[in-house]
Amino acid sequence: MKMSGIEHGIIGIIVLAIIVGVFLWVQRDQIKYRKLVAITTVATFVLIVLGAYVRLSDAGLGCPDWPGCYGNLTPHHSVEEISAAEAAQPGGSVSMAKAWKEMVHRYLAMVVGALIAAIMLAAWRNRRFWGQSPALPTLLACAVIFQAALGAWTVTLLLKPAIVTSHLLGGITILSLLTWLLWQQSRQSAATLPLTPIKWAVGIMASNGVRVFGLIASVVLFGQIALGGWVSTNYAALACTDLPLCHGEVAPSMDFANAFHIIRPLGIGPDGALLTLDALTAIHWAHRVGAMIALLVVGSFAWKLIQIAEGKKAARMLFAMLGAQIALGLSNVWFSLPIAVAVGHNGMAAMLFAWLLVINLRMSASLAEQGKVTT
Repeated sequence: MKMSGIEHGIIGIIVLAIIVGVFLWVQRDQIKYRKLVAITTVATFVLIVLGAYVRLSDAGLGCPDWPGCYGNLTPHHSVEEISAAEAAQPGGSVSMAKAWKEMVHRYLAMVVGALIAAIMLAAWRNRRFWGQSPALPTLLACAVIFQAALGAWTVTLLLKPAIVTSHLLGGITILSLLTWLLWQQSRQSAATLPLTPIKWAVGIMASNGVRVFGLIASVVLFGQIALGGWVSTNYAALACTDLPLCHGEVAPSMDFANAFHIIRPLGIGPDGALLTLDALTAIHWAHRVGAMIALLVVGSFAWKLIQIAEGKKAARMLFAMLGAQIALGLSNVWFSLPIAVAVGHNGMAAMLFAWLLVINLRMSASLAEQGKVTT
């Protein structure tokens, strides 16, 4: 099931048209460039949420080839193949609805990739005119290339948990890099362009201890997101259906060796047998423990931050996001994983990490400004 040269050419022309069109629109206008970064950041967040929806609705293999769907540009052109697959396995991973979900996700990913390419080209073209290094946009473009490879491997390697989880973390990384770039542009705009000062770009004067605490909180949260991805990609979200215990116990019977064996197919242990309930329980239980650790660390950091004058609003927002994320996680178990709640849990994780990054950037900016004043 391979796409024809003509179809590959159509995709290439569309991507090139988006890149060239956006690049010509930006020209040397830094305000437009900032708008482009903002639009791309929002689109990337939507892409992450849509990816979670595709995964949670079991549509990841709705089109079992890549980049097309049964060798065609759209599911509409593959009706016969999709109908045959659905008839062979009713209720399986292939259906017209699932194929469209998967392909819409791919189309949006293509657009986001093209926008990021335009961001990089504009950054290189205007590096002297704007007095800005193109290093971050270039790193962002490299991350997108690797993310595209992970997206292809997700399908061709049949949803291997390690690949799917890496794809999720890749999306979080790209969103973080875009957030960082948007923050840079916002500070630059507030300093040099005739715009209203952007409050979220203002620094937070914090002690070195609080700054280090913020970095630790970010690492802990990223690790918890990785655990959450591992739960989702192994379909272990309902391995424990009671709260606060698991199977009526604080520490139920668990199989960590098979649960966290990384290089293996979906649902299969290293011995070739199906993953047991004990293995799935270990995955779920580890995520619960990780959630408590993340709540303690991130919550403690927010408590430290709220005691700083410039950090009160940022800390309140962090508390609100953290509370919402915990509520969504508990609701997944209480209400047996409703898809809207599960998708919201994924989206809130991305927002929480991005906001924590912004707080860290604001603290680092104050440190840099303090150093300039001192010197």
